[in-house]
Amino acid sequence: MPPYTNYHAQRSYPMPEEPFCTELNAEQQALKEKEKGSWTQLSHAEKVALYRLQFHETFAEMNHRSNEWKTVMGCVFFFCGFTALLIWWQRVYVFPKKPITLTDEWKAQQLQRILDMKGNPVQGLASQWDYEKKEWKK
Repeated sequence: MPPYTNYHAQRSYPMPEEPFCTELNAEQQALKEKEKGSWTQLSHAEKVALYRLQFHETFAEMNHRSNEWKTVMGCVFFFCGFTALLIWWQRVYVFPKKPITLTDEWKAQQLQRILDMKGNPVQGLASQWDYEKKEWKK
């Protein structure tokens, strides 16, 4: 494929300022001379070769979807999995155990202590507790 300098074609601007191939070999120059004659004498392969001299790809090739999304999604899932493994490893081996104040027994004892001290009896927890029946008010 010969080097190109200012070739830029896309779907929104399909006609580039200069042809795709600027340096032609002998076979391509002969084809360009044959192009000046009648186009009915050109074969289909020659017409395609002339098209390829002018343009890099067809509209069908421009619109063809690539499979790059599979690579991107694979990388995304890989890094999500790696992050999950890293978080699990940190929870098991790095972070300390939960403090005793977060256990259910401790929370129940703390609630009972607040109720025994009759903390905030007007609008707080003590106002919702029935001290005679020893249960929550309905």
